[in-house]
Amino acid sequence: MRETAYAKINLALHVRRRRDDGYHELETLFAFVDAGDELVARAAEADSLTVTGEFAGGLDNPFDNIVAKALSALPHGGGLAITLEKNLPVAAGLGGGSADAGAVFRMICDSHGLPDDWRDRAAKLGADVPACVDSTTHVGRGTGTEREEVVDDLAGTPVLLVNPRVPLSTGPVFKAWDGKDRGPLPIGSAREIALAGRNDLRAPAISLCPVIADVLEALEATGAWKAEMSGSGATCFALYDSEAARDAAAAAMPEQWWTMAGKLR
Repeated sequence: MRETAYAKINLALHVRRRRDDGYHELETLFAFVDAGDELVARAAEADSLTVTGEFAGGLDNPFDNIVAKALSALPHGGGLAITLEKNLPVAAGLGGGSADAGAVFRMICDSHGLPDDWRDRAAKLGADVPACVDSTTHVGRGTGTEREEVVDDLAGTPVLLVNPRVPLSTGPVFKAWDGKDRGPLPIGSAREIALAGRNDLRAPAISLCPVIADVLEALEATGAWKAEMSGSGATCFALYDSEAARDAAAAAMPEQWWTMAGKLR
């Protein structure tokens, strides 16, 4: 079985308040790129995980990896030997681990089906995991697990992801947020929300990782109709009207930065 763990981006991310349970009340527009990590699973006597790829070294303990936890969370008959090709940078605002778990859920769905409470099981692995199982454009509320449909007029949009190769953990970024509620997510289609929305974690992320501002400045100079940071950073994205414009932008980025070109699903 083969599955792509589609890179997650937040086309808008509004942080409304800090909750009593320590999490934050969010309103976000999730979208997914048609590229990401790659997973291959084969029948085996016992579950196992092998990690390869450019960013494999970013995972300290493969046995504590969210892929292994996703396998343990679901009944799936015999063992599965999974090879994870880690193409997405770690701690990058792309939901890489959650996307990997989502790919495991889809594999097991295809081969064995999923239990009725699969969304609850997914949410226990991480707030973004239920969204990553579906990997479709939608609004997320609460901690991101409350799904709301949206008119998706962005499917097929050329997108460029850029990361300065600086890891940035989510916790410190939320801690640096100033606590100000700047208003709700806009109402409208996916494109309208993306155009009118914002990322409330942008300023705190830049305060911790100033090179993010350089990435955004570089993307904004390429003629993108939308350029923003994804999630808690440090990856930024840009949306274009044509693949040619996207590819020209990718060629203009500094060689030391990581880039990935694709389309929105």
